Amino acid sequence: MARRAASSENSYNESSDKTRRVLQDLGLTDYEIKVYLALLDNPDSQASDASRIAEVPVSKIYEVLANLEKKGWVESQQSTRPAKYYPKSPSTALQAVRIRLERELKSNEEYLLHELMPRYSRKESQERPEIWIVRGEYNILAKVQETIDRCKREILVVVPTALNEVIELVIPALTEVRNSGVSVRMLLSGQVNKDSLQKLASLSQLRLKENMFGGGVISDAREVILFLGGGKEGVADPSGSALAIWSDHAGLASFARSYFDFLWAEAVPFSEMKTEQTPATRA
Repeated sequence: MARRAASSENSYNESSDKTRRVLQDLGLTDYEIKVYLALLDNPDSQASDASRIAEVPVSKIYEVLANLEKKGWVESQQSTRPAKYYPKSPSTALQAVRIRLERELKSNEEYLLHELMPRYSRKESQERPEIWIVRGEYNILAKVQETIDRCKREILVVVPTALNEVIELVIPALTEVRNSGVSVRMLLSGQVNKDSLQKLASLSQLRLKENMFGGGVISDAREVILFLGGGKEGVADPSGSALAIWSDHAGLASFARSYFDFLWAEAVPFSEMKTEQTPATRA
C-alpha cells in the first residue's frame, strides 16, 4: 500500500501544470484535483487513504469526495464499511461536465435576457458609437453569429485564406438563416476542405476567388463586420489577438456591399468548376 501511495504522489507531482489548469477551468478545486488524480492510481481507496495519498486534510476529505461525486468525477461504494471511492473515466466525467455547463448556461441565459434586455432596449435609442472594435476570436465569432441572426433579407460573406479554418463554425448559423428564406452569397479564397465546400455550396450561392486578403460579413446592407487581422494575414492587433470592426453605419455598410459586388463579378461560380480540378477543394 505504501508503494502504491508513493506512486500516486509521484503521478500527481508529474501532472502538468496545464492539466491542473484545465481541471480548474472545468470547476475543480485544488483539493478536488489532488484527490481525483490520486484515485486514478488508487481506484478502491477509502477516504482515509485518499486523504493521505493526496495530502488533503482529514477534516476536508469527505467534503471533497462528496463534491467530486456530485460533479460527476467520482463514484462511491457505500455497501462496504468504510466506503470505497472510485474515479470515473475522464470521458464519462467530461460528459457530465458538459451537460451541467449547458444546463447552467441555458438557465443563466434565460434569466439575464429576461432581466437585462428591457434595460438595454430602453437605452438603445441613445447615441452610441457607429463603429466598434472587437478583439479576440470568440468575441468576433459571437458578433458574427449575432449579426447573422438579425439578418432578414440578405447575408454576404467573404472568407479569405487566413480564415478558412473557421468556416465550419459559421455553417450552423448560415443553415438557420437560409432555412428562414434569407439569401446567402459567399466568396471563398484558397484551399478549403472538400466536405466544407460541398456544405457551403448547398447553403449559398458560392463563388471562388484567389488572393483575397480581407474578409467580412454584411447583413441586409446595414450591418458589417470586417476582419482586420491577428491571424496569418491582415492588420495585427498589438496584443496579438484577432481583430475586427463592427458597424451599422449606413455609408460603411453600403461601401462594403459595393466592394463585395465588385469581387463577386470577378469570381468564378462554384457550379462552373469541376471539383477535382479546383485547388480550393483539396483536403
